[in-house]
Amino acid sequence: MDNKGVSRRNLLRYAGILGAATTITAGLGACGDGGDSAGTASGKTIEATLAFTLSSGFDPMLASSAVATTVNQHVFEALVDLDPITREPYPALAAALPTASGDGLTWTATLREGAKFSDGTAVTADDVVWSFTRALDPANASLMAGFITFVDTVTAKDAKTVEFKLKGTFSLFPQRIAVIKIVPKAKTGDAAANKAFDTAPIGSGPFTLVSANATAGVVMGVNANYNGPRPAKVEKITLRTTPDNTARLNDLQGGSSQAIEAVPYLDVKSVGNGREVDEKQAFNQMFLMFNCAAAPFDDKRVRQALHYAVDTQKLITTALQGYATPATSYLDEGNANYQKAATVYGYDPEKAKALLAEAGVTNLSFELVTTDTAFVKDSAPVLIDAWKAIGVTATLNTNPSSAVYGTIVPGPGFRVLAASGDPTVFGPDVDLLLRWFYTNETWTKSRHRWAGTPAATRCATLIEDAAKSSGAEQTALWKQALDLIADEAPLYPIFHVKMVTGFDPAKIKDFQGAATTGLYFVGASRA
Repeated sequence: MDNKGVSRRNLLRYAGILGAATTITAGLGACGDGGDSAGTASGKTIEATLAFTLSSGFDPMLASSAVATTVNQHVFEALVDLDPITREPYPALAAALPTASGDGLTWTATLREGAKFSDGTAVTADDVVWSFTRALDPANASLMAGFITFVDTVTAKDAKTVEFKLKGTFSLFPQRIAVIKIVPKAKTGDAAANKAFDTAPIGSGPFTLVSANATAGVVMGVNANYNGPRPAKVEKITLRTTPDNTARLNDLQGGSSQAIEAVPYLDVKSVGNGREVDEKQAFNQMFLMFNCAAAPFDDKRVRQALHYAVDTQKLITTALQGYATPATSYLDEGNANYQKAATVYGYDPEKAKALLAEAGVTNLSFELVTTDTAFVKDSAPVLIDAWKAIGVTATLNTNPSSAVYGTIVPGPGFRVLAASGDPTVFGPDVDLLLRWFYTNETWTKSRHRWAGTPAATRCATLIEDAAKSSGAEQTALWKQALDLIADEAPLYPIFHVKMVTGFDPAKIKDFQGAATTGLYFVGASRA
């Protein structure tokens, strides 16, 4: 598939993130005020507070922001969805899990009877075909396209049956198609329709988007036409959105929210009053990303040196109160397919100095760009002090993600970024996680600029070879890719965080915190 132009279009999308949020506010303004109504019974509404603000639209082939992906798990369905807590695949819009032909190159899925979108129109096989087709079309610059490169053709065999022809065998097919949420073809047929759909999405999931505001948050109501396996158990979900730790904690302790994302690490032990804290090891990480096309960071020894200089356990204790795990692989240790990398960056300042000397680098000085995610901001001073101890000077430049990825990182002066990243919102399998940072053009060409190097080419080959394999062979190929990435470190984690969710079990039931970003209330109800 030709992906030329994808990088530029995605960069333009990121650059326009705040404008998109404004558009969403305007587009949904008539739908609701974004707040709770005085007449809504508390027993029929879930209120919660997310740790990020709304910064993109909701079109599921493009949405990657934390708030949008959270909302989309309630509003849309894929043929197969992943349980947000267990991450196990289950038939969602499909009547059953897809079945494969004997050679594994053809997969067939059948829609459940009576499935409808929230506007009352029937979901058809043509809508499924269209949803995959538009995501695969390079002109649409879909963020999901790189996850389904194994798909050759998608065909409607009849109104309820869809057939997938693959380019080669792909053992992860049933769970991977969860990345493509099914949208109505009639509402997404051209650029104007797509723009409207991005702000006022229509899905077949148990909830609908009522209002969305860049500052006030999101309100969801019930999709009265939903007939799937996970019906809504409340009439309304109100999601407040703020990166402010104190504000989220106050929402939980004051009773205005029954659940909050990212309990402040300093306050975990003082949530109190019968409220619970759900702690889960996550893939979500703080990584260092380098401009691998700019000296001296085009030398992997320099990248390695900055990792070896960091006392990660001290960093975790100081900045995260212990709620993280030092990275021993690109994968977190909670991942079912975790394998320890051959290179583990233990604290070794003398080795860091030696690597810089081998690379011929002295008096290294650069600007450390960071996003404004709380644990990243808290970690930055510790990083700078660690590098100072090996004779490296870094100055700090902290900005919202929209500015970091919209203008700073694509710019010619960018050298080093510390930020967080969690593609597990789309799925936890190794193939998907590797593709997100190491074959996606936006990251490889426009951000860490590793693309085109022999190591990057080798990494992409290993990922593709593993995708065509299964069992022990696949695991071994993934190990080679993980080892290569650890050694090269174009973008590599320092630690994987623990997701800490707070909730009040006296007010909400059948709810758990997730091991990924977001809060998920499908199946939850008020106590």
